[in-house]
Amino acid sequence: MFWEEDEKINAKVPDSILDLLFEIRGREIPVDHAYALSTAITSIAPEILEDGRFGVHTIHVAGSQNGWERPDFNTENRLIISRRTKFTLRVPREHASAAEEKLSGAQLDLGGCQITLGKAKERPLSKQGTIFSRYVQSDPDESEMNFLQRIANELKQHDIRIKKAMCGKNVSVYTPDGPIESRSLMLADLLTEETLKLQEVGLGPGRHMGFGIFIPHKGIEAVNKGEEEEK
Repeated sequence: MFWEEDEKINAKVPDSILDLLFEIRGREIPVDHAYALSTAITSIAPEILEDGRFGVHTIHVAGSQNGWERPDFNTENRLIISRRTKFTLRVPREHASAAEEKLSGAQLDLGGCQITLGKAKERPLSKQGTIFSRYVQSDPDESEMNFLQRIANELKQHDIRIKKAMCGKNVSVYTPDGPIESRSLMLADLLTEETLKLQEVGLGPGRHMGFGIFIPHKGIEAVNKGEEEEK
């Protein structure tokens, strides 16, 4: 864990990159659906694979029911989606209209689970100084400190200096070519310009499968709780 206090500055939220939030109709999705979702979405919009600014968020289902325990992370177990569940695509502004036109009404097969995407609404990137990625690619035998040090070095290339960071346990994400190891990562007390830049560029490879995509988060305690829900 890194933890260093600093001051924040304000910056204008760019409109060159935004999130499209699509309504979802369907009953359930696999817990581990990153590969299936990426394959389905990029078959409809192949430009996602050609432009690294795109990001395919995995679909998050909150565990708020009393006594509900999230199933083990694999492709066989299922999550029940609700009317509030959304599919989110991070997209360059100039491609937003075309992406919405292609994907609205699309029927997707996610590992045998059928869902349909509805209308989309735009959401700008967040200025919040605490952001979180559910999956950042890691090496199979990489320790927590080695992971954080490597991340710190990568962020320096974007002029972002880690002040507060916490990562989660390894999660193996399915692909036909073998699992991809990953960790969740929370970064806190970022400058406004830093949090916006990181949401724009992401961290590491695999944005088309949800890796390295950052979203706003409430903080350390919420990360701990959310991580338990993910397992």
